[in-house]
Amino acid sequence: MIETKNLPPEPGCYLFRDEKDTIIYVGKAKNIKKRVSSYFQKRHRDAKTGQLVSHIGTVDYIVTANEVEALILENSLIKTHQPRYNIDLKDAKQYAFIHFTAEPFPRIHIARRAEGDGTFFGPFVSAAERDYIFSLVKKLFRLRTCKKMTRRGCLRYHIHTCSAPCRQEIRRDEYAASVKKASMVLKGKCGELISSLKDEMEDSSRSLNFEHAMVLRDQINAIDHLSERQDMSRRRSDDEDIINYRISGNSVFLMLFHVHKGTLAHKQEFVFGHGEEFLEEFLVQFYSDNPVPSEVILPDEVGDVLSDFLAVRLGRKVTVTVPKIGAKKRLLDLVMKNIEISYFGEEIKLEELKEILGLGDLPAVIECFDISHSSGTDVVGSMVRFTNGRPDKKHYRRFKIKTVDGIDDPAAIGEIVRRRYLRLKNEDSPFPDLVIVDGGRTQLGAAAGSLKDLDLTIPVIALAKKNEEVFIPGRAHPLPLARNEKSSHLLQEIRDESHRFAITYHRLLRKKRVIP
Repeated sequence: MIETKNLPPEPGCYLFRDEKDTIIYVGKAKNIKKRVSSYFQKRHRDAKTGQLVSHIGTVDYIVTANEVEALILENSLIKTHQPRYNIDLKDAKQYAFIHFTAEPFPRIHIARRAEGDGTFFGPFVSAAERDYIFSLVKKLFRLRTCKKMTRRGCLRYHIHTCSAPCRQEIRRDEYAASVKKASMVLKGKCGELISSLKDEMEDSSRSLNFEHAMVLRDQINAIDHLSERQDMSRRRSDDEDIINYRISGNSVFLMLFHVHKGTLAHKQEFVFGHGEEFLEEFLVQFYSDNPVPSEVILPDEVGDVLSDFLAVRLGRKVTVTVPKIGAKKRLLDLVMKNIEISYFGEEIKLEELKEILGLGDLPAVIECFDISHSSGTDVVGSMVRFTNGRPDKKHYRRFKIKTVDGIDDPAAIGEIVRRRYLRLKNEDSPFPDLVIVDGGRTQLGAAAGSLKDLDLTIPVIALAKKNEEVFIPGRAHPLPLARNEKSSHLLQEIRDESHRFAITYHRLLRKKRVIP
């Protein structure tokens, strides 16, 4: 079975490869870890899915900033690799344009080809993205879509999504201003337009024209949301390589995204020793054996000699870009995000947890306790250990509760915490950096009391299931830890593993009792 525990709980795309390292399926997910795990944890509804799973050799992934990016990236990867188990869909709409006609009041519509008068935007690699942008722009700026303007007005006029030039309810210059704003959105100049709209909104507010200011506010919010769409979907005629890296200790962790004509084709990962001018050295070695793209996007400046070397290899000028803002900078950030998740995901979670809990040291070793029973019978406890953010199963322990009768989870927690650390103390063994107990304030109080009785000062917290609230000693209210933060995900993963281990032991004891 494929190992999925180290996959990230982030949005993005997952790639299934067979034993020959050929990509056989590309999928998108809101949570990569949960989606991939589902393939191996349930009975498949159809034979095709079962056959796919039987051929999976390895799983690769690419993290994106949001689900929209994952959707569009999936489309790009499928078109590039044509995996065996993806649908072979030839969609005539795929590379359509958005067109403004050359009329006094231009009409906006989708054109299959860039032919005729007017202004064309595209072609759009993703039909989903194109349709979303088209729908948003026409409603946002109330642009006409009808081929013939009638004096009666169409349905869109009556539901207030068209400014109705057919009924002469908008002047030509006002309509032209709306078309100009829409064109800025379609050209990707969202930031420039938002700045202009904010100035206009402030002017309207000062003039007490609050109704118009509210319209502008809604436009700003919609355009701001739109600007988060997939940067990888840019349609280009040239190839690009986006390269970023992170240095840790004496090693460089570098990742390269190859973008073929605006769509992400594949990624490559490298780890090598850190030294003087390592980036230039890598670029020379890599592009001596691999095709050189028209543009290389880097996080740092490189010398002119390297640019000349790349130009000689390609046979024409190569653009070397070090972006500070904009779409290309976001691409660099996306590469860095993938580096951090691939190589430093657990370290980042632990650093965040250390900061939030105010710990003096990184919680490299964490132990978590849980209780399981059936209405007070067969009461058992579990303890799991995570080392450097990952399960350390050889140190898992399970307990039969000896001093507590009936349902008293806090007392049971206090017992197993005391037994665990009394033993470590007697053996002169190292203690964990952090102790977690499943429950709320009462369970936390019981665990903290046991540690105090043993004269130990190990940091201890409690994690309550209902709202994933984190409690610490001496604080009446839970910590303001958002459920979607990386450190929160780590705490939930550790608690869930402890809960699973406790239930497994409880069921085993109950089975032995019921079946002689």
